[in-house]
Amino acid sequence: MGTYFELAWRNLWRNKKRTLIAAASVFFAVLLALIMRSMQQGTYNYMINSSVGLSTGYLQVHEKGFWDKRSLDKSMIFSKEKFNEIENIQHATNVLPRLESYTLISYGKSTKVTPVIGIDPEKENRMTKLKEKIIKGSYLTDSSKGMILSQGLSEILNVGVGDSVVLYGQGYQGVTAAAQVPIIGIAKIPIPDLNKATVYISLNYAQWLFSAPDRITSISIMIDKQSNLDKVTNDVKKIYNNSNEYEVMKWSELMPELVQSIQVDNAGGIIMLGILYIVIGFGVFGTIMMMTAERAKEFGILISVGMKKWKLVFVTTIETLFISFIGVIIGAIISFPILLYMYYNPIHLTGDIAKAYLAFGLEPIMPFAINAGMFIAQIWTVLAITLLSALYPYFFVRKLVPIEAIRN
Repeated sequence: MGTYFELAWRNLWRNKKRTLIAAASVFFAVLLALIMRSMQQGTYNYMINSSVGLSTGYLQVHEKGFWDKRSLDKSMIFSKEKFNEIENIQHATNVLPRLESYTLISYGKSTKVTPVIGIDPEKENRMTKLKEKIIKGSYLTDSSKGMILSQGLSEILNVGVGDSVVLYGQGYQGVTAAAQVPIIGIAKIPIPDLNKATVYISLNYAQWLFSAPDRITSISIMIDKQSNLDKVTNDVKKIYNNSNEYEVMKWSELMPELVQSIQVDNAGGIIMLGILYIVIGFGVFGTIMMMTAERAKEFGILISVGMKKWKLVFVTTIETLFISFIGVIIGAIISFPILLYMYYNPIHLTGDIAKAYLAFGLEPIMPFAINAGMFIAQIWTVLAITLLSALYPYFFVRKLVPIEAIRN
């Protein structure tokens, strides 16, 4: 067996130019596939990180049924002990409580239904950077009895900092929630729908306003990496003893629209990657076909002197494998520093597409991802394409007529 491998290796370097051309086709196949997939996954990760950071977090804990009904009656008692346990979970980077409800907001003759979110100002700012979005006035404190109004909503109501608006709604267990609340700040929320209808007040004030002392509707949790999501989710469930009274929902359950948009875009990306694979396949197949045709006379002589066809096919298959591994290994080695550089230095977008990103409060960049799974998937795919191309020498040698091959 070792003789066949040695013979195949020597055959490769009898014509160095031919071998290098074949290996180069595999190398560029790996390089292009990795760059394309890295760009796709990087964009999806960026979309997810930006979306969860502005609203729900990577996962959320709430009483069972709250997410469907969004009712204060489905709120839960804020347990400081459990909250501290969640904060101490490995990979959990930020944990924040919220008390959310809907009320009528009124000023003069203008009235609108809007979500009112009671927040811990410091923890909320660490996750959503809400303080940086203040364009007028000041930020909340734990003892604030005023509100931060989204910019779009302030324009609809025609109010500004210093004005007082009326909040009127239903509190916990049907208690009337009504108050005249001063506006202490106006924030520009990057998501257009939220910018037209969002009110932030301190958690303490929200609990007083809605007659829900020591109650919250949810706990949002941020993590360091998406790959740790399942582990953190399991750890949170253990804290609540897997009780049916509470739900621990991942971002994919909280934001199905984002999941669908990523799936649609990913389908288009897979089609483009498929086209790239077809181009790669023809390139590799053409190179192997050229190598095989050039060696027809050599094959004819070997068969004439008594070499079995199956042995010749075996040797040529090993040669193809050697070429594939050379191209794949060099492709992976060269790709890694390129993708690593692009990971830390994403492409900055300009023009209309940059304006679209900025309109949603996103940095106009094209990020890249880098992970072992991506390398393994693309490398095995290119190897599979190369092995399929290796079938050509098998059929070529099988049908080869030695005398005709030598004469031609």
